Amino acid sequence: MLKNKLFALLVLVANACPTQAQSVAQPVALPKEDGIQAPLVLAADEGKRSLELSAGSQSLSAGFGNWRDLTLRGTYGLPRNLLQGEVSLNRRFDTDGAFVGLSDTYTFNEDWFGSVALGVGDGAFYLPRYRVDATLYKKWLADRSLVSSVGVGYYDAPDGHTDRSLSLGAAYYFASPWIVEGGVRLNNSNPGSVRTQQQFVAVTYGRDKQDLVSARYTWGSEGYLAVAANTQLVDFDSREASVAWRHWLDQRTGLLVSANRYTNPLYRRSGINIGIFHDF
Repeated sequence: MLKNKLFALLVLVANACPTQAQSVAQPVALPKEDGIQAPLVLAADEGKRSLELSAGSQSLSAGFGNWRDLTLRGTYGLPRNLLQGEVSLNRRFDTDGAFVGLSDTYTFNEDWFGSVALGVGDGAFYLPRYRVDATLYKKWLADRSLVSSVGVGYYDAPDGHTDRSLSLGAAYYFASPWIVEGGVRLNNSNPGSVRTQQQFVAVTYGRDKQDLVSARYTWGSEGYLAVAANTQLVDFDSREASVAWRHWLDQRTGLLVSANRYTNPLYRRSGINIGIFHDF
């Protein structure tokens, strides 16, 4: 039970970072990616009921203006299913947008679980028209401390390009409060059949109901990145570093703070995210 709770908390820490990208391994199908998140390591938790409200601000170089994001996330646990959803209001590249994501994580047995996620945007050029992601997870070793993941995703953008991706990842849970992770995402974007690859490494330290700190570094190449209604950056390298802290004020309520820095050949982006969460 404690390990399952840590699985869930790890995902929440990862979600605290306000990147433009989220990996296909995330439970909620979030907007578009600059880099890949840590793999989802989250089994169903019947008692899980939570809400999280966060606000983020990002500063961009090269005259691209600042970003603003406001996001509400919710989680509802059933005996074998973990239902998650989010609504996000965004101001990016001087354009307003809204995104809705839903997901279901299903536990097959003690060793296997999987997730399916769907996300839709409101037509803003930097959000998907829709995206669909599916991931399968396997727990290994006698104590199930090693979790591997394989995921596939499809992203349909308003500018007409599409992404098809394959993600592979693994996370190891030490006896002490350390978690280490790594993974890779292979992507094929069209038109042009642009093939790209991104990698990440991450580490998390903390204890349930006290503090969780997570740091992540992502690097590699991207296929398409829309920066205006009719302007895309295509086939380029990028890097992102982020750190997130989740602190419990009591057994149910806490605060989250995160910071990140992202670079590509066109601009640099850095910012912070703050929020509050409550378990029911």
